[in-house]
Amino acid sequence: MLTESAIAAPRKERLSMCHPIAPRKISAVLRRISRCAVLTAIVGLGYACATLGQERGTEELRKVNESVQALIKRVSPSVVQILVTGFGTVGESGRGNTGDVIGRQSAIGSGFVIDSSGYIITNAHVVSGAQRIQVVLTEPDSDTSARSVLAAKGKIVPARIVGVTREMDLALLKVEANGLQALPMAPYRELRQGELVFAFGSPEGLRNSVTMGVVSATARQTDVDSPLVYVQTDAPINPGNSGGPLVNVNGDVVGVNTFILSQGGGNEGLGFAIPSTAVTLAYAQLRKYGHMHKSEIGIGLQTITPTLATALGLPRNTGVIISDVLPGSPAEATGLRIGDVLLSIDGRPAESLPFVAFHFWGRQEGEKVHLVVQRQEYQLAFDVPVEEQKHDMDQVTALADPSKNLVRRLGIIGLEIDNRIAAMLPQLRDPYGIVVAARTADSGAGVPLVTGDVIRTLNGEPMTTLERLRETLAKLGPDSSAALQIQRDDQLMFVPFTME
Repeated sequence: MLTESAIAAPRKERLSMCHPIAPRKISAVLRRISRCAVLTAIVGLGYACATLGQERGTEELRKVNESVQALIKRVSPSVVQILVTGFGTVGESGRGNTGDVIGRQSAIGSGFVIDSSGYIITNAHVVSGAQRIQVVLTEPDSDTSARSVLAAKGKIVPARIVGVTREMDLALLKVEANGLQALPMAPYRELRQGELVFAFGSPEGLRNSVTMGVVSATARQTDVDSPLVYVQTDAPINPGNSGGPLVNVNGDVVGVNTFILSQGGGNEGLGFAIPSTAVTLAYAQLRKYGHMHKSEIGIGLQTITPTLATALGLPRNTGVIISDVLPGSPAEATGLRIGDVLLSIDGRPAESLPFVAFHFWGRQEGEKVHLVVQRQEYQLAFDVPVEEQKHDMDQVTALADPSKNLVRRLGIIGLEIDNRIAAMLPQLRDPYGIVVAARTADSGAGVPLVTGDVIRTLNGEPMTTLERLRETLAKLGPDSSAALQIQRDDQLMFVPFTME
């Protein structure tokens, strides 16, 4: 590029009447003067264009800035901070072999409104072991200026767990609030590498924070033998962002921020979010059942690696291999074998374990899947009927009679644990108590129980029958303090609450 200092000034010619200049020399001078004028004009035009370009560039930046601000203002009211309290190990006791010290713990996570009636999505690990869950709602139409942010406190409301899937690390919460603004889910199939994305949440407890980055990869498999894939992003994500939304430029959710890969514990540009399609599927089933329903045919699958292919003499070094066939399963009945290389499922190439695994989510029991496998030098086709993966709580819930098993003051349908039910719950700590088969729609007392919880004691008294539980609750007046001891999964905990 030419600059003013780079233009050679024309040599000055001294004009004098005493020394007339020859016509040929005059022409040369005029040509040099003309070139000078043209160059000066070009420089001036360049400055003008640069100024105009700068103005246009500034205007474009201003438009981008306004678009980002509008996006944040639109999305922020749907993002929530989640406050969790519970009990956990806080360190070694330091007194001989007395074991770990158990104490009250608190945690902060993020979430977002997925349905305006008060349903909120977050990560399962955010609410793991929770005794009390509170949600901080952002006021709608809130200003993002410094003064407004400093003055804003947010509205804190209690929340209860509707359902959890630890396999997908998602949880569905419910709050009693009206007029909430839900975020739409983006079509995962349209997500592309390099798209701009924004991560919302409460990193390190800093509520209502937002960072910007790009989609580093649309489907990152962090474990070759895991059926889960993630949206990878370089948008800064830190502890406390878990459960918050990762949105595109339209403000639609492309994923749920879940974990980071880090050497030092902070953001290093390797953030991972659960894809929107998995969130949509989980939301529907958690809201309906409280857990995930998954169809299966009775096979185990692994990713084929070059080492595995060489060791077993497989015909290909990528794809999926059948590593297990369960006895008595539909897969065994139709003739599938361990070592079969899966080529296609329902006419689509079986290129990856996540694709094959996801294909079974949402399938109805009794449907058939068409599998093509390679066994040595032969290609074989099988039509295998699908059966629903049995969930322990499905069997228990089927035994409940709402008219007989209602515990109104807790808002639950409960079942007394006998030998039959104990056999259905292999993780049961002791063969007594009341198992929560379902929650009622009103769930009046606001007690944070979830399907599968086992009520062991109420205010220190063992609860062995529904009648004893109802009688003990009836003795407690309004505003009385109460504490249930429950087993949740394989952990015992206390659930304190105030009677209404």
